[in-house]
Amino acid sequence: MTALQWILIALGVLVTAFVGWLIYLRLFSRFAPHQAVFWGVCYLFARWQWRAKLPPKLPIPEETGAVIVCNHRSSVDPFFVQTACHRKIYWMVAREYCVHPIFGLFLKLCEVIPVGRGGIDTAATKIAMRHAAKGGIVGMFPEGRINMTEQILLPCRPGAAVVAMNSRVPLLPVFIQGSPYRNAAWSPFLMRANVVVRVGPLLDISEYYGREDDPEAVQLVMLRVLKALAALAGQPDFEPQLAGRNWKPTDAQITADFEAAEERRKSK
Repeated sequence: MTALQWILIALGVLVTAFVGWLIYLRLFSRFAPHQAVFWGVCYLFARWQWRAKLPPKLPIPEETGAVIVCNHRSSVDPFFVQTACHRKIYWMVAREYCVHPIFGLFLKLCEVIPVGRGGIDTAATKIAMRHAAKGGIVGMFPEGRINMTEQILLPCRPGAAVVAMNSRVPLLPVFIQGSPYRNAAWSPFLMRANVVVRVGPLLDISEYYGREDDPEAVQLVMLRVLKALAALAGQPDFEPQLAGRNWKPTDAQITADFEAAEERRKSK
C-alpha cells in the first residue's frame, strides 16, 4: 500500500472513532446532538491544544443540582470544567458576549445564562435558581471578569452563594491553573498551554438554608467557597475579598492589568 493510502485509512479510522464517540455521548449523556458535538470539540481542545489535566468526573451525584464556583483566567475556562462533566452546565456569561455576532449563536446553543456586569442581575439570578432547584448544574465566575493580575482571586460578588442558598443545593469549588489568554476571547485557540484543573469536595451549606435574606449569612457562605478555592490553588492562607454590590472595574484598570500581565509574560 502507498503512503497516501495509509494516510487515508488513518484519517478514516479517526473520523469513525470521533463520530462513534459523539454517538456514545448522545446516547449516554444528557446532551442534545449539537451539544454532544460541542462537548467533543471542547475535549479535543482541552486535551490536545491545552494539554489539560482533568479530573475523571465531577463529584456531583446524578439528579442533584449544584453551583460550580470557578476562578477566571481565560475565555475558555468553561471548556475545562464542562469536559470533566457529562451533564450540561448552565454557565452565567456576560451579556455582551451573548449578543456578539460571532460568539452569540454558539453561546445560545450552549444554553448559557446572559448576565449583566453592572451590579446584581435579578432576572439572570432567578433563571440560575430555577435550573439548580430542578437538579441542574450552574457554573459561575464570581470575579466577574478575567483575572490578569498576580492575585489568585479578584474581589468576588456573592451571587453564587445567593443562588445555592435559594435553590437548596451545594457549592462546588473548581480552580483552573494555566489557562491561556491574550486579551481577546479568541486568543486561546492560537495558544498552547499546560492546564491543571483541581476540584474540591461539595460544600454542604444546608445549615444556612432559610437565611438567604441575611447578608451576613450570604457573605459567610461565599467566603467559605472562596477559601476552598484558595486552598485548591495551594494558598490556604489567602484572604478573599468580597466586591461591593455595584463594583465594576474601570477601563483604565483593565488596561493596566493587561499591560502588567504582558510585561510578566515577556520577562519569563
